[in-house]
Formats: sequence, structure tokens, C-alpha cells
Amino acid sequence: MRIERSGEIAAPSEKIWPYLIEPEKIMQWFTLLKKFEYTGEQRGGVGTTFYYEEKSGGQLLKMNYIVTEWIENEKLAFGVTSGSLKKDDQIWSIETIPAGSIFTMFEDLEMPMGIIGK
Repeated sequence: MRIERSGEIAAPSEKIWPYLIEPEKIMQWFTLLKKFEYTGEQRGGVGTTFYYEEKSGGQLLKMNYIVTEWIENEKLAFGVTSGSLKKDDQIWSIETIPAGSIFTMFEDLEMPMGIIGK
């Protein structure tokens, strides 16, 4: 299943970026998250690992991720390494526009329910 959502934010990318990488700020806007924590020493860049719990559809999904792309103030990409989902690749991107920024979330996921999960 592929999901993509975008929205305009009246702020520059450097003001938005902390809300994508700082656990306490992510929890402020990503309301489905119940827990977000880094799992290694690394706190930025490709190879950073983290864990999160998401309440979705009445289920508590528990997943571990690794960052696959990190372009400061522009793009964060990560994929699931283990947990409740078979596949979950996400890209969070920020595009600068005259009025501020466009934030886009793209997710390609596969639930653990066979054909229904696709």
C-alpha cells in the first residue's frame, strides 16, 4: 500500500526539520505515535536506528527502523528492519516555496496479513 500526503507550512525548512528528527517534537504532530526513541549512539545521518510504537487501526505496531537517506532540512528516508510490519519504507521531505515550505510524507508499506496487507 502506498500513501502520500502533502501540506503547506508557513515556515522555512530549518524550522520544520527539528520536528522530523527530535523525538519530543515528532510526538507533538505525529499523533498516532505512542513512543519514539533512538536505539543507538548515532542521532543523525544514514545508518541512524530508532524504534517507535504506533497505534493504528486498534493495533499497537512496534517497529525498528534504519535511516537510509538524510539531507539536512530537505529529506529523511527510513525503512523498517523488524517489527509488526513486513515492509514500511517512508520518505519525509521538505520543499522550499515562496510562502514557506511543502512537507510531504510518502509511505510504502505491507501489513502482515498476506494479500490484504498489500
